[in-house]
Amino acid sequence: MSDFRIIPSIEQLRQRDAMRVLEARYGRAALIDALRAETAMLRDHLVSGSVAAVTVAEAIDAIERGAHGRLRASMRPSLVSVINATGVIVHTNLGRAPLSHAAAARVAAIAAGYTNLEYDLARGARGRRDAHATHLVARLTGADAAVIVNNNAAATMLLLAALANGREVLISRGELVEIGGGFRVPDVMAQSGAILREVGTTNRTRIGDYAAAIGERTALILRVHPSNFRIEGFAERPVLADLVSLGRRFNVPVAEDLGSGWLGWPDRDGLPAALADEPVVSDSIDAGVDLVCFSADKLLGGPQAGIIAGRPEPIARIGRHPLMRALRVDKLTYAALEATLEAHAIGRREEVPVIRMLGSTVGEIGKRAAALAEALAANGWRTRVVDGVSTIGGGSAPGARLPTRLVELERDALSADQIQERLRSLDPPIIARIQDDRVVLDLRTVLPDQDELLAARVI
Repeated sequence: MSDFRIIPSIEQLRQRDAMRVLEARYGRAALIDALRAETAMLRDHLVSGSVAAVTVAEAIDAIERGAHGRLRASMRPSLVSVINATGVIVHTNLGRAPLSHAAAARVAAIAAGYTNLEYDLARGARGRRDAHATHLVARLTGADAAVIVNNNAAATMLLLAALANGREVLISRGELVEIGGGFRVPDVMAQSGAILREVGTTNRTRIGDYAAAIGERTALILRVHPSNFRIEGFAERPVLADLVSLGRRFNVPVAEDLGSGWLGWPDRDGLPAALADEPVVSDSIDAGVDLVCFSADKLLGGPQAGIIAGRPEPIARIGRHPLMRALRVDKLTYAALEATLEAHAIGRREEVPVIRMLGSTVGEIGKRAAALAEALAANGWRTRVVDGVSTIGGGSAPGARLPTRLVELERDALSADQIQERLRSLDPPIIARIQDDRVVLDLRTVLPDQDELLAARVI
């Protein structure tokens, strides 16, 4: 029969140096719970005979190691940084756009203290939070006014709720898209209280289809950029200028959901071919639309947010809508967004990681890939640098393919799935992809200052 006297009391265990260190880190209550659980488990094992008789020292060691592991597991954050080596730039599953160093620094500075989030420094009185970042949105898009909410789906719903609740919104059948996570445009419209009025057909919608559907109950014409698919072949849709002219003729506002928030490329000749057909926000404003909405965390390269920009009157109505309070963003989002917009506005777009990744050349990536392949080969991996393609992802530029160079990884006795699992178990986890039954690393989406870390971790 086991002698339970070998197991010290919880208080005796707590007084040991190693446990005092754990208590300082995790707290007294959590340590006591962990010690009790490990002590009870040891007793059960002794009773069942699954553990042979142990000495006092062995019992203490087992309980301390178990308590340490239990506490570490219970307090481990579920959200951690990963290295994105998939080649998908705006990777929704991996948090979409990484922030620039400037944006991260701005967030840290704002987060550590109080701010003028809703305080007017000039008047010394309560101010409006929706004043932040909008001047930069106006400068970059040409819009007169803007509001910012927590994502683009929220922006679309708020726009419709404020301008078309209980009335009809005209939209082409070919634009009734489903975005990530199963969210569908018709469902968003239904939640806003707007009434969907489909026009045209799936592949062909003409300006006459919109004109024929306009009536007394028409509140809005909505154009949706099909950001995650493309209709080719026998297809037609009106140019935006014609929709704007139609709206003005019948005094019906025109709004456009652009999705990705592409602000354009400073050098038209240097524009990546993959983005040649991506709509630019300022082009829609120049065409005369009343409102546009788009994401901040896709091709704009900022934090998760949705931006609505356009004429002052509808923007003011949107800002006064009760949903605005439910969908508004916090000080950290404003801080990150302003820093990102500043980089665009002052001509430092290359500091925004998404923009830098889009502009990386095959030669630049190939040089980094060769250095990584050499370092990994020294660690026992079989490596090879091969041609490949990166994608933009995030529902932006469907079908876009960016030429790149990939590092293939192989190791004896390990399948591609096993190598992927091994990479995911590292700290930080490395997320790769499988191509032709081999694991490949695409450095287009690995931040340059992570190259050495990646090489050091993959052992």
